[in-house]
Amino acid sequence: MAEVTLTSYIVLGVGLFMLLNSAAIAVYAERRVAAFIQYRVGPNRVGPLGLLQPIADVLKLILKEDVTPDKGNKVLHTVAPMIPVVTALLTVAVIPFGEGLYATDINAGVLYLLAVASLGVYGVTLAGWASNSKYSLLGGLRAAAQMISYELPLGMAVASVVLFVGSLSVVDIAAAQENWWFAFLNPLGAIIFIIAAFAESNRTPFDLVEAEQELVGGFHTEYSSMKFGMFFLAEYMHVVINSMLMTTFFFGSYHLPFAGYWLPELSPLVKGILDVSVFTAKTAFFVFFFIWVRWTIPRFKYNQVMKLGWSRLLPLSIINFFVIAAILFFIVG
Repeated sequence: MAEVTLTSYIVLGVGLFMLLNSAAIAVYAERRVAAFIQYRVGPNRVGPLGLLQPIADVLKLILKEDVTPDKGNKVLHTVAPMIPVVTALLTVAVIPFGEGLYATDINAGVLYLLAVASLGVYGVTLAGWASNSKYSLLGGLRAAAQMISYELPLGMAVASVVLFVGSLSVVDIAAAQENWWFAFLNPLGAIIFIIAAFAESNRTPFDLVEAEQELVGGFHTEYSSMKFGMFFLAEYMHVVINSMLMTTFFFGSYHLPFAGYWLPELSPLVKGILDVSVFTAKTAFFVFFFIWVRWTIPRFKYNQVMKLGWSRLLPLSIINFFVIAAILFFIVG
């Protein structure tokens, strides 16, 4: 494990600050992009260009009454919204934002990310159970089933990346893409990871856990005020985190395309600014991609989601893993 320095604490603090604020930015971006796609105006009243709309949304949630079901589990009903927020924040610790710009580099960083990401489902499942509502419970059970189904192909896609690097360190994976992004070397793995990341985020077309047609509101039906706000915050934080992970594992992290071949040697300050700018731009693109898909593709049916995960993505991810392993062993050596 790398030594934790003052720079590590600064990077961690800035990363957490950016992640918390990125949720508000993503909410505003979603409204504006959705309005553009549907040929509407979008938020334009609260502040210039509607930029203060996220603040107005937060104030509205704070001022609403906080209601807890009488027959629900009050402790779990309170704790459940905190779990997905905390799990999202924990991932920032091992994500490199630039060369040398990371909070810590642990040997099993990939395993840490997969473990922390899998904990987020507990918040949704406990929220559904603690509410003592059949709609919420069904939403929680759907979330658990969906998460288990898509964690396996997602993990196999990441494992196929680990084969190229020979290390479970996220920092090593990012550094290895200076010349060739893994999306070029492992395109099937990248596609599988992106689809699984959508399912892990419970975003359209995989938002079965809060389908209003069948479940009223799903796992958060019985939530109000800032408890609901925390679920809302967590959803967009996970969108940003998954966008960061797509960038880190498959799309070069903080590297420009084929940077090792043409980018000259830069001073540490200029290099740091360039790395962070490139990483931020890639993450912003994938956040836009999440929004674009939501307002383009309709929600899948439950049987379609399960069939896609178990009958399509999982076999493909396993085949992809063994093909890459065979190529690296027998051809590359």
